Amino acid sequence: MTTHHRADIAVIGGSGFYSFFGDDADTVEVETPYGSTSGPITIGDVGGRSVAFLPRHGANHEYAPHTLPYRANMWALRMLGVQRVFAPCAVGSLVPEFGPGTIVVPDQLVDRTSGRAQTYFDKGGVHVEFADPYCADLRTAAVQDGVVDGGTMVVVEGPRFSTRAESQWFARQGWTLVNMTGHPEAVLARELELCYTPIALVTDLDAGIEAGQGVRAIDVFAEFKKNIEPLKTLVRGAIGSALMGPCESCNVHAGVDLPIGLP
Repeated sequence: MTTHHRADIAVIGGSGFYSFFGDDADTVEVETPYGSTSGPITIGDVGGRSVAFLPRHGANHEYAPHTLPYRANMWALRMLGVQRVFAPCAVGSLVPEFGPGTIVVPDQLVDRTSGRAQTYFDKGGVHVEFADPYCADLRTAAVQDGVVDGGTMVVVEGPRFSTRAESQWFARQGWTLVNMTGHPEAVLARELELCYTPIALVTDLDAGIEAGQGVRAIDVFAEFKKNIEPLKTLVRGAIGSALMGPCESCNVHAGVDLPIGLP
């Protein structure tokens, strides 16, 4: 790994973010103890900052949410020197007031996944603080004009969408968004001492909120595509506003060697 192939901030993005830098960027493949990442990582300049882009679902969207190599992805970013991670994602809304096109920066997470490897600490009595799963500093950078500040994102296993009964149950708990990829990304970032926040674009009202045929993938992709350029602009603005260095809000001390032996 050369100094040239290092970055301070990362963006983990889905469809539409694959051209985040244009042509002026370098591509690097990083092997990890957990295998290959979901795709090559692109490193480029955004407002004078070195930024790594990782395609969450692969270069050709070949990974479903439950098959993503989450541990490899986050480990590779740490190896590249990343300290801060913005994670734009598509979500369904569990409340009528957050309609399609709404951008939300949630502050809480509920895990309803199953079977995913969600920690690097497979041995030893290690416990990780996670009461506030997202970095307060990054959330502040991402909450720009027109962006909803706060909300609870429930992460489901996928790849299927929720039934109406599940959707209504989630809403009754007071949760506001539903997603398939936000866990274990967030907790792995915390274990690696990476500040992390999602930036959630609402693509649909979930099945239990709106009458009709329910959520369809074709509609989700179409809504995400329609809003991708404003979302990219927002992410670039958040990168420019992000504070660097140690982060007390999530107990991260950037640059400190980790107990799991990461170089």
